[in-house]
Amino acid sequence: MHQKGRTFKALAREGGFLKMRGVKVVPARLRCGLFFFMWIIQSTAVVDGAGTHQGIPPQVVKLWASAFGGEMKSIAAKYSGSQLLQKKYKEFERSVRVEEIDGLKLVKRLAENMEEMFCKKAEAMKRLVEAAEEAHLQHEEDPNLQYEYFNAVLINEQDEDGNSVELGGEFILQPNDHFNNLSVNLSLSVVQVPTNMYNKDSAIVNGVYWSEALNKVFVDNFERDPSLIWQYFGSAKGFFRQYPGIKWTPDEHGVIAFDCRNRKWYIQAATSPKDVVILVDVSGSMKGLRLTIAKQTVSSILDTLGDDDFFNIIAYNEELRYVEPCLNGTLVQADVTNKDHFREHLDKLFAKGIGMLDRALTEAFELLSDFNQTGRGSVCSQAIMLVTDGAVDTYDAVFAKYNWPDRKVRIFPYLIGRESAFADNLKWMACANKGYFTQISTLADVQENVMEYLHVLSRPKVIDQEHDVVWTEAYIDSTLPQAQKLEDNQGPVLMTTVAMPVFSTKNETKNKGILLGVVGTDVPVSELLKTIPKYKLGIHGYAFAITNNGYILTHPDLRPLYEEGKKRRKPNYSSVDLSEVEWEDKDDELRNAMVNRKTGIFSMEVKKTVDKGKRVLVLHNDYYYTDIKGTPFSLGVALSRGHGKYFFRGSVTVEEGLHDLEHPDVALADEWTYCNTDEHPEHRYLSQIEAIKLYLSGEQPHLKCDKELIQEVLFDAVVTAPIEAYWTSLALNKSENSDKGVEIAYLGTRTGLSRINLFVVPDQLSNQDFLTAEDKEGVFNADHFPLWYKRAAEQVPGTFIYSLPFNTGSENKSVVLASTAIQLLDERKSPIAAAVGIQMKLEFFQRKFWTASRQCAALDGKCSISCDNDDINCYLIDNNGFILVAEDSSLTSVFFGEAEGAVMSKLLTMGSFKRVTLYDYQAICRIYAESSDSSSSLLDPYFAFFAAVKWLLTELVIFLVEFNLYSWWHSDFTAKAQRDGRTMLVPCDTEYPAFISERTIKETTGNIGCDDCNKSFVIQQIPSSNLFMVVVDNKCTCRDFGPITMDPIEIMYIL
Repeated sequence: MHQKGRTFKALAREGGFLKMRGVKVVPARLRCGLFFFMWIIQSTAVVDGAGTHQGIPPQVVKLWASAFGGEMKSIAAKYSGSQLLQKKYKEFERSVRVEEIDGLKLVKRLAENMEEMFCKKAEAMKRLVEAAEEAHLQHEEDPNLQYEYFNAVLINEQDEDGNSVELGGEFILQPNDHFNNLSVNLSLSVVQVPTNMYNKDSAIVNGVYWSEALNKVFVDNFERDPSLIWQYFGSAKGFFRQYPGIKWTPDEHGVIAFDCRNRKWYIQAATSPKDVVILVDVSGSMKGLRLTIAKQTVSSILDTLGDDDFFNIIAYNEELRYVEPCLNGTLVQADVTNKDHFREHLDKLFAKGIGMLDRALTEAFELLSDFNQTGRGSVCSQAIMLVTDGAVDTYDAVFAKYNWPDRKVRIFPYLIGRESAFADNLKWMACANKGYFTQISTLADVQENVMEYLHVLSRPKVIDQEHDVVWTEAYIDSTLPQAQKLEDNQGPVLMTTVAMPVFSTKNETKNKGILLGVVGTDVPVSELLKTIPKYKLGIHGYAFAITNNGYILTHPDLRPLYEEGKKRRKPNYSSVDLSEVEWEDKDDELRNAMVNRKTGIFSMEVKKTVDKGKRVLVLHNDYYYTDIKGTPFSLGVALSRGHGKYFFRGSVTVEEGLHDLEHPDVALADEWTYCNTDEHPEHRYLSQIEAIKLYLSGEQPHLKCDKELIQEVLFDAVVTAPIEAYWTSLALNKSENSDKGVEIAYLGTRTGLSRINLFVVPDQLSNQDFLTAEDKEGVFNADHFPLWYKRAAEQVPGTFIYSLPFNTGSENKSVVLASTAIQLLDERKSPIAAAVGIQMKLEFFQRKFWTASRQCAALDGKCSISCDNDDINCYLIDNNGFILVAEDSSLTSVFFGEAEGAVMSKLLTMGSFKRVTLYDYQAICRIYAESSDSSSSLLDPYFAFFAAVKWLLTELVIFLVEFNLYSWWHSDFTAKAQRDGRTMLVPCDTEYPAFISERTIKETTGNIGCDDCNKSFVIQQIPSSNLFMVVVDNKCTCRDFGPITMDPIEIMYIL
């Protein structure tokens, strides 16, 4: 079992490095010293006052809050129909059955479903393997064979005379919805040959000829399992056969660089996990082009290593130097982050001195031996890659001492350059140690020659006929034509690949162990999500899967793409560890148990961010986990305690349910699987409601549906049906909503059923995206409930939660949402049956607030105070501290601490609000790029060390010198880059705050002692809501307090 080899970042989080809050992410300038300075000031300046400013009477603020709260609850309840819906569910209370969810039983059942799905894919690959090996067995190699095949680049191409080009020909392509409307041929496959290889090379033509037998199996597999997508055979000779056939287009230079043998699925299937030490000769004879070729060779070797492999690189002349000095004497896992880190250090190598190969070989053998004894390595295979321009000896003594007679370590010499004076010595080393010798004369030779070692390492598997099924981690392959076209339309598609090796079974070659290639098929991660019944997991629950290395296969918090430019992949997107999203598990108990394929239960308090990370929900989750047999994956299910652990079953007749399900205002969650309409072509055009109707009619026995989910969605359709008539009557009553302040009423239930009613025509909607596919967080998704549903579920029953969406644009287009949850029962353990709400114009909402704030209890009608007064500022904020209403409209949706830092600081001190520290281990930071290798400074531990020293020294003196030292020091590092205006986005870890109000505090008054005045304020909760009215004395500016922001701070790790 291979556990993740930790990167610098992971080790730092485990305590091996010092963690620091370092660089503010946006804007790029460092501000840690500023925060430190402000903290010192605040800690001495905030004092409790005996009372509040006489100009802000608390009873008046309470009157305003009550008037506004009462009116808003009346409007929200009336237009949402919440009381009617609560009443309807109550009427069915006695006929429903509430059950506690058995999480362990649930995760085991889900794992079995996934195992069945994965098994079908693996069986399809086994049929391809059998067909390929039989076709090769029957084929006699013919060096003169001439054969016209469909070349993926040349199909449907014509010459100047209008005739089909050689290896082209007419190839029928038709759009197919199962393949995302790409034009494909479901009867035939195509063959792609890398640009640097000859299309009609004898070995390729023979391979293409016998592999034509796979066409029939491709088609048969697709008929047996219509959920299959791309199937393919990657040949050891370099060609790639793909089904269904699709046209490939070269890049702007006329090149197709894709080589199937470099793909991770090919390498994993072809070889066993391996420990590799790469020795690079940096003696004086390696200067110039030779060193360039050597670096490229090492980089290409790194490309062939996967997450199950371990490696290190040692440069040698008369001295030995580990390319990464911090990893002296060990091997590291060959994940993307580690390989990129080593590549950065390769650029720093230079040639000088004399090459002492005996010392380098000794170090490599001892390193492999010591690492193998730790039990952390791959255990299967070990190899030394020797990149040099020659060897003056055969070094028998070294091999005799460390490698003979067992020869457990294979030697693969790569002779750099055209000279062959020392080739014999290197060839002897390879032959005497079960390796392979290769000479690389030019940069163009590198890739093809590096690949040769894989065939040697595959021999044991071939000889033993080990047809292992391998699964890759989640990845995005943008090199294939279908992926490129999909990225243009909908962004990259995350997938895993199942692959199997194909061997020669001819008697004369069995003992030689000849690998013919690898077959594979892609499985989109979205297919896994379809097997997960979201309705069983509750509002905050979710399922996730990881690999045997701890990397995430699927998790709702995995973010593989940049926030800016959604179609761009993050560099380390495929190696995000479970500990980086479930970061509250400080001891990695959950991760390690799942990596070790155990079955069990784990619990912890978690802080889940919502609404683009700006809000936080504090939950207590129970985790249930088990392994998915036949795969390297483990599955987990998280259920939140309270309403998330309960499920209820209702019962209505099919006739009643279908009648109410077919109403035009009813919609079902697009990404939930009520019926599997993908399995058979005749069902692919059905909507989920049409499929349910067909399933219940009994006319389609092949249509597979979730019977339990359908029964519950029929129940919800019946219970929620009366609200349609209620909303219609409101819309038809012209005396209601005359100013059209309320625009939409909406409803969602635990089964993914939703109803929507518009009170204005669609063109007049302020937020056109709400409740559409464009609003990802606002609709039922494959792995989450809508944001408004999740937040309403955590609100006190019977109250509304108000929020201002952060993406609604300018003020005149902004809206406010008001939502409330519908509980089935009155008790604490009651499941949430549904949530309802309204969308109203922000201007309408604010007008109600300002009207309420002008009320007073004076008998003469003369108010002593009003929000119109210049002496006070009035705000309406939510339970996370975001401003919904302020006299300065530019502050709308801004965090309150940025507008009133002194007041927010006092609220935190008094306990009215609390700060929650959050971490983002998938963050992207914007840095100034000083030079081409500036990115290496992010990973260089020495750079990190000096950066940390700089930070510490700056912190000590910053408040004494008024930031002058800070400014000078910072500019010394970044002034040139800022002048050039060049920035780049890089992966980083960040720490940032979120804020939550304390529910038990209804009203608070306070004074803040400033330099020359006292600043008073009153905060009053708005009844039946998550809102607070804050009235602040405006006469005392309290300039010695800075703003409190939510800006993220980069975490820096140093040795």
